[in-house]
Amino acid sequence: MSLLNVILAIVLPPVSIFLNEGIGATLLISILLTLVGWIPGSIHAVWVLSKRGERARI
Repeated sequence: MSLLNVILAIVLPPVSIFLNEGIGATLLISILLTLVGWIPGSIHAVWVLSKRGERARI
């Protein structure tokens, strides 16, 4: 996880997910959570980025 990805995940969660995962279910979930509230969307985006980093290390 780069610092730029983390900052983008906190400020604009759906954009961060789109740039890292592309169009899919994860992006839809991120958009819905961000519409419900900015904090749930940000938490989800950071979580997805951290899981992606774990998968890259394995």
